This record gives sequence, structure tokens and C-alpha cells, in this order.
Amino acid sequence: MRSIALTKGVPDFSEGAVSFNEEGHLERGKTPTVMNPNDAFALEAALQTRVRHGGHVSAMSMGPPGYASVLEEAMESVYADDTYLLSDRELAASDTWATAITLSAGLEKYQEEVGDIDLVFAGFKTADGETGQTGPQTSWAMDWPIVTHVIALDIDPDERILRAKRLVEGDVDEIETVEAPLPCFVVTDPEFEPRYRKASHRLTHKRLRAETQRRADDHEEQLTTWDHEALNLDPDYIGLDGSPTIVSSVDPIPKAPSEREATMIDFDDGEAMGEVLEEMQPYAAGGD
Repeated sequence: MRSIALTKGVPDFSEGAVSFNEEGHLERGKTPTVMNPNDAFALEAALQTRVRHGGHVSAMSMGPPGYASVLEEAMESVYADDTYLLSDRELAASDTWATAITLSAGLEKYQEEVGDIDLVFAGFKTADGETGQTGPQTSWAMDWPIVTHVIALDIDPDERILRAKRLVEGDVDEIETVEAPLPCFVVTDPEFEPRYRKASHRLTHKRLRAETQRRADDHEEQLTTWDHEALNLDPDYIGLDGSPTIVSSVDPIPKAPSEREATMIDFDDGEAMGEVLEEMQPYAAGGD
């Protein structure tokens, strides 16, 4: 069983980490990059599949050289054997379509040089784009079946069939059980939870974790980087030039108005500190 887990780096949107300029626009150069949170569920699904059925798992991403750290985090999460970064200036400013074209080229090259892929796991959507299009578009480019909103899955290796439960949202949330032939794409839902009920699975999980911790120390030795030339991609069909999406406008994020009055207190001012303590005591005692 050979699987690919796709992941992406996104700005760290946690409180205090995001940097905006005076116009309210995100400053990516001053904002830390982290692994896309929704990708964690895809990585868990890939790891569960490996624990249950063995095989080889690789992590793949498209982005600048700095995304190597995101792939290192992915390796530690999915216990990947190796990682692949699709990185090139020609790939900059890609929309979801150009990204899907690039990722599909990376998957095809992987199959040529490493081995046939059985499963590709992708996250539900990214924290910076929120479109949820890249996984489905990449599966379309590969002409493979896709199962989305997956909350549970298993593989029949003899029949080469994926059996999955997927969440269907409508007037009433429903769970649908589906089958798909391999190779196929799996887009996990945030409701996905890995399950390791057998003792043998838990022992395998522990062994793989120990092996990966040693391997991650030399992460760069397991990293392969491919540029657009290695992927045989025409610059006219990738990056900004190959992106049909047109951004009509960008609205700055308005700064929230201050709704609280702040009183500055000097720590050495004993009288003022006493007033603060007197003000806070009722709340510390559980008062209103």
C-alpha cells in the first residue's frame, strides 16, 4: 500500500502571531508559517491506513523552500518515509487550478520514479484560501475517483477497494457509506478520528513513531525537491500566468474599535495597586 499525504503551509492565524500592515493587509513575510490545520486529519487517515495495512507513506507539498519545515512536521505526524517539495519561482501566485496542475504533475513523476500510488489524502480546505477546491481539482487532473468529507475508512487490499463513511450535510446531517476502487483520492472531514482497536495496531503505531523520530533528525536526507522543469511543466500554465482566478478587489480587515477603558497603573504605586486589589477581590471570590 503506497500513500501520499498532501499538505500546505499557511499563515499562523493564532492570536498575536498575525502581522498586518496599516491598510489591514496580511504581511506574509512577518507572519509565521504553520501546517494547514485541516491537513492534520488527512495525515491521521494516511497514518491509520499504514498502521492497519503497512506499506509506504510520503508527504508532498507545493510552496517556497521554507515549506520544508512544514513537511518535516508532516513527517513527524504521519510517520512518512520521505517527503517531496514542489518548489520554484515559476509556481508563485498559483490559484487552486494551477496548484492542482502542479500537484498532479508531482504525483505522476512520483509514480514514474518511486512507485504506483494507491491513495492520496488531502485536507478539507486551507485556512488561508477556504475554497476546498485543490483536492477535487487534483483528482480530476489525475482522472481518479474521489471521496470527500470522510470520517472513517478502511481498505480491502485484495479487492483493492476503499470503503468509507462520509458526512453529508443538508437539511439533516447524514452519514453515507461508499466504496471506491484504488487508486483514489480521500478528502477528510474535520470529524475524522483515527481508530486503533487492535493491540497489534497500537504496537505498530508505537514502532513507527520511534522510527520516525530518528528519521526526522535527518529530515533533509529524506526530502526531494522538484522544480517546474523537473515536472515538465510549461510556465504559461502554472503560477500566476496559469491561474484563471481573477481577484476583483481586496478589502482590508477593519480594526476592532476599543470598547474598554484602560487605566495605567505604576507597579510601584502602592496606593493605586491597593485600589486594583480592592476592585478585583469580589471577582476572585466568585462575585458578580
